[in-house]
Amino acid sequence: MHYAALASGSKGNCHALSDGERTLLVDAGISLRQIRQRLDAVGWAPDRVQALALTHEHSDHIGALGVILRRTHWTILATAETRRAASRAQGVEIPHDRWIELKAGEPVDWAGWRVLPFALPHDAEDPVAYRVEAHGQACAVVTDLGHPTALVADHLQDLDLLVLEANHDVDMLREGDYPPQLKARILSRVGHLSNAAMAELLARACTARLKDVVLAHLSESNNHPDLARFAAEEVLRGSAIALHVAHQRNPLALSGTPDGGNP
Repeated sequence: MHYAALASGSKGNCHALSDGERTLLVDAGISLRQIRQRLDAVGWAPDRVQALALTHEHSDHIGALGVILRRTHWTILATAETRRAASRAQGVEIPHDRWIELKAGEPVDWAGWRVLPFALPHDAEDPVAYRVEAHGQACAVVTDLGHPTALVADHLQDLDLLVLEANHDVDMLREGDYPPQLKARILSRVGHLSNAAMAELLARACTARLKDVVLAHLSESNNHPDLARFAAEEVLRGSAIALHVAHQRNPLALSGTPDGGNP
């Protein structure tokens, strides 16, 4: 299985998983044009996207939903609550014949892949992260959570790849110019994961199988890649796990291109 971070941050999020024949997107918080351009930039065929899995209804995760519904035939994977909330937020309707209903904790089969949504503590209707297993490999995309939970940690065992939020440095956030109410939301138990909390969760996810960790959803105002990387490196010290940092504007692809080797 191949992975690419097409966009990651407060201005838009989109992750891609591919086996060379089909591509699944997790969230679409950037434009459809940008999704296609960034897939092309990392050597992935845009026409192999077949489905979009939504984590929750916030605009930086579903901004392109309306255009995607009009201009593609992609299947939409989402919980019933997220489907309703996203439809309201975007002023669109996800047709029943293009929707695969998800329930947190219940895996579904999509094109032979096992897709498992699991619950997160975040201030949305029914937020989930995803664990995806295909071709003997397992990965998880876990962002937008206020604090680590035992349930989340349980789903991060025996992964090959982990994409994990490292949203903010607590001191930078507290000393920054965000309004107090917004600071309180981000720091709350249903807000976003700090570097320190990311490191705590990462320590619980490190197994002998884990090969790659991607730090995601970094705030451009309240974090710095070096700070996030340092927090993760303290946990990964002495291991062979490769550490990567996803970017808001520059796509990142791991394991080469889907056409360049075996999944």
